[in-house]
Amino acid sequence: MSVLSCSGLGFKVREAELLCDVHLEVAAGETLGIVGPNGSGKSTLLKLLAGLRTPASGEVRLGDKRLGDLSRRAIAQHVAVVEQQADTDDAIRVFDAVALGRTPWLSALSPWSGEDAAIVRQALHDVDAIHLSHRAWRSLSGGERQRVHIARALAQRPQILLLDEPTNHLDIQHQLTILKGVQALPVTTLIALHDLNQALTCDRLAVLDRGRLVALGKPLEVLTPQRLRATFGVQAHYLTDPFDGAQILRLRSA
Repeated sequence: MSVLSCSGLGFKVREAELLCDVHLEVAAGETLGIVGPNGSGKSTLLKLLAGLRTPASGEVRLGDKRLGDLSRRAIAQHVAVVEQQADTDDAIRVFDAVALGRTPWLSALSPWSGEDAAIVRQALHDVDAIHLSHRAWRSLSGGERQRVHIARALAQRPQILLLDEPTNHLDIQHQLTILKGVQALPVTTLIALHDLNQALTCDRLAVLDRGRLVALGKPLEVLTPQRLRATFGVQAHYLTDPFDGAQILRLRSA
């Protein structure tokens, strides 16, 4: 059974069609990569799946329930989002910024507790940011802020994690660490990526082109030289890494 799905999903801004007739089912525990050229609809799709935007057509389902029938609090107890350009001007400490991820679980009957604090500390540890806990948000670099955004999402303890190009602004060491850490989490993950070699590590890939889903399947079956030329406008062939036998994409201008 899929934990997140959409059917006939479409979205428009005025007369511009940003997404059209997308059908998708995501299984529990899988990592689904979303790839496509700039403007192909990756960010729009993630926002619709998270309930941050209302579709012009079609519907999104969280398990067997329509997303549109659920409250923001109920959605946030299942789905966490790391947007591409999330920011704040608030004077806030890093620990407190990550603690906001616990908000969907707090109420008058379930106030902040030591368990919540432990979850926040673990989330910061998971993104190699525990040493930033007492730093002011405004003092962080772009890469540090990105790691803190991911920590906030992890502190939410979601069943489904949606990430929009989460390795933006990160150095290569933290790119590799974050991606490996995210894929090791016991959650279902949808992740929009620009780096196609990073995308090869996903369980499945969804390829978007001008708002349409043009391919869906295992990475090596989807990212064929023909598809890469048609969708991305590049020539490509695969090399085998002698270290571990992994397939690596070599890309050139068409």
